[in-house]
Amino acid sequence: MSEQLPGQPHEGQQDQASAPAAASRRQLLIGGAVAASAIVSIRPALANTAASVLNCTINVPDQARAGNSIAPNGQVVPAGTPGAFPGAGRSFSGEQVKQALGGRPLPGTSYEQNQAYLNYIRRLQSGTSGFTCFASLQMPR
Repeated sequence: MSEQLPGQPHEGQQDQASAPAAASRRQLLIGGAVAASAIVSIRPALANTAASVLNCTINVPDQARAGNSIAPNGQVVPAGTPGAFPGAGRSFSGEQVKQALGGRPLPGTSYEQNQAYLNYIRRLQSGTSGFTCFASLQMPR
């Protein structure tokens, strides 16, 4: 038998004292692994979301009001309204709209026409075709 000095734990007591510390470390390591895997799985999802936002489209005007014109303030008005621009007859991608909001013109538009179309896009409301695309362009990344 070995001699025990005062203040030293018995052999069995030493293992019991370090058990909570080991369990705590294991939990931290497991928690770190879970957090790392969450980050790895979230980042590609955010990248896909950003890419899909830039690939979404906005029709000017929306398909339900195709054939109408766009007034300089962005309102949809009947075709032939003086001072209004005919609808684009095409859709603009989220990337094109984002660049236009930053100062570049929408493809194939004059300065005044571009301003009218951007005013139309800014006025889009929930339930209107293109609203979700426009709203997603406004979200910070």
